Amino acid sequence: MSQVHVMHITYDMRIGGTEMVIKNIIDGLTDIPEQDKTSIEFKMSVLCIESPLGPFSKELKQNGVEFFELNRQLGFDSNLIKKIRQTIKNNQVDIIHCHQYTPWVYGVIAAAFTKTKVIFTEHGRFYPDSSTWKRKLINPILNLFTDQVTAISKATKQALIEFENIPNKSIDVVYNGITPLEVIQSDVEKLRKELSIPKNHIIVGTIARFDPIKNHTMMLKAFAFVLKQQPETTLIIVGDGEERNNIETCINSLNITNNVILTGYQQNPQNYLALMDIYLLSSLSEGTSMTLLEAMSLSKPCVVTDAGGNPEIVINEKNGIVTPNNNADKFAKGIIQVTNSRKENSYLEVASKNRFDAIFSEKNMNKQYRDIYTAIKS
Repeated sequence: MSQVHVMHITYDMRIGGTEMVIKNIIDGLTDIPEQDKTSIEFKMSVLCIESPLGPFSKELKQNGVEFFELNRQLGFDSNLIKKIRQTIKNNQVDIIHCHQYTPWVYGVIAAAFTKTKVIFTEHGRFYPDSSTWKRKLINPILNLFTDQVTAISKATKQALIEFENIPNKSIDVVYNGITPLEVIQSDVEKLRKELSIPKNHIIVGTIARFDPIKNHTMMLKAFAFVLKQQPETTLIIVGDGEERNNIETCINSLNITNNVILTGYQQNPQNYLALMDIYLLSSLSEGTSMTLLEAMSLSKPCVVTDAGGNPEIVINEKNGIVTPNNNADKFAKGIIQVTNSRKENSYLEVASKNRFDAIFSEKNMNKQYRDIYTAIKS
């Protein structure tokens, strides 16, 4: 059996969507069930261009994954290229998988004119999206030295074409995949009692950092409208961050304090997610929301904005509702529509879990990356 050494190059391994994808790929391709094994064995390592490494590195290290920690300097760090190149050579790396734009730039230059193959994955875009003439000029050249580009959604792929001048034919879409969540129902019911949520209340909610891009204030305005028609509703918001004061001010000004629960940051929020009847995502911009996928793995119908990859994950009126971006009125009507549909039947819940299983499980993602690694190495 031949061995292929894949080194993931990223910023760090703190808790986030990109880092979770890297961890899932490593876990999935280094612990392959006997019946799924091929003639190729994958060795995985991680090179972080910034420090500290972050929490995800601890578990991976315990499982024998090697880490390389570099400290990128401000500006364009030409010395970093030398360090990456030396690390690639010293460790006989067959493939570098660069996650996000900056790690790709440093990685592809470092690997140029070596035997090491290069993959670049774009995990999401800033809002509003933009680029520069320099990037549009240099990116097609960098792409010539790149064996495969992947994007986590069709929307992200289109952004790479439009803003980064990377050819359409070079980019494949590989949706993020996660392990479906598992919860103990008695723990979920216990949490409901701890939060003093009445049994007859419908619970809607979200899990997201308190950042302007997540547009919590629009969600709150929509929820205030929902309460006028459905007063027996509770909104749970899990998270924390720079927008906390604005969010609290908005809650008070809308006079909805009694129906909104701010839990703060929760390291393991799965029970909060399981408690929600409907999952909400009000973001102005998204790649592929990992928490949205987690919600679907728990059969939650979702109400989302049409930002980024959201409408590729949630199919309008199939497993949830997709509303225009930054439109509180439409968002509120979407929540009410899903709430009413839940009273009649559970087709949205079933459709949500079915769609997750078919497209967004970690098995699907890992198979696609395994095929890509195998194809470019052969």
